[in-house]
Amino acid sequence: MTPDELRALTARLTLRFGPEVAAWCADVPALAARLAARWDLTLGEPYDGGASSLAIRCTTSDGTPGVLKLTPDAPFLATQVEMLRSLAPSGRVPRVFAHDGDAVVLEAVVPGTEATPTPEQWAGLMSALHSVEPPAGLERTLRGRLEEAFARIGRRLTEPKIAAHLDRAAWDRAIERCERLLDTQTTVVLLHGDLHPGNVLDGGARGLVAIDPKTCVGDPCFDAMDYVVEAAGAEGVGVRCRQVAAAYGLDPDRLFEWSRVNAPLYVIGHLTWGGPEQAIDELLTLV
Repeated sequence: MTPDELRALTARLTLRFGPEVAAWCADVPALAARLAARWDLTLGEPYDGGASSLAIRCTTSDGTPGVLKLTPDAPFLATQVEMLRSLAPSGRVPRVFAHDGDAVVLEAVVPGTEATPTPEQWAGLMSALHSVEPPAGLERTLRGRLEEAFARIGRRLTEPKIAAHLDRAAWDRAIERCERLLDTQTTVVLLHGDLHPGNVLDGGARGLVAIDPKTCVGDPCFDAMDYVVEAAGAEGVGVRCRQVAAAYGLDPDRLFEWSRVNAPLYVIGHLTWGGPEQAIDELLTLV
């Protein structure tokens, strides 16, 4: 790594882990070199960004493109590796080549560009992921995942930019709608758990490939709702909802209700990062 890249890494990870992460960052070049020697990797250039980790392009000894991922959060990395391995039978997540402590070597997705999937392709990805049986003893549930998300993101309702569009009553309606859907789950599957377009890459002939799972067990609609809500301000949430539901075999009314649960979360995201006004306006009608 260049000195500028190392300084940028330290700045990013300090925002997440605090100033004490600086010592770990300082050791990153030596750590990467040790792991390259241990796992017989040829290292390339690092990827840009990453709020909690560093990803470096690499090639394995047999010429397979890979990604060396390093993070000071070893427990989280261990959980992510477990999640990837649980979904491996689907063929739609990167393979884990090696893992130890704060480092993992993953298969590189080729070409690996962000995908622009059709509803049928999204439904096909979901079907492949959901065909995998949940691991024995898995305790993570969709209910727990959503309780944490609403509690964490809900703390932002008092921010002036957000309070101008969303009030506590709207937030509470979303929580009540979510609880009704969770209470009426009849089919549950192993979910990717964070299946939004930014976590789906073009895998070429392999089809869509999902990265960075947060697996849990719950309603299959959950893995569709981010893709559906992304249509706000374009073809529309209702249209995409019907398309995905038909392609996968979901209840379109139930998927639409899940999309309404997701709408205020997306509104906050758009307000934070300057999303399109047309999308915000449509999403607010769903709240």
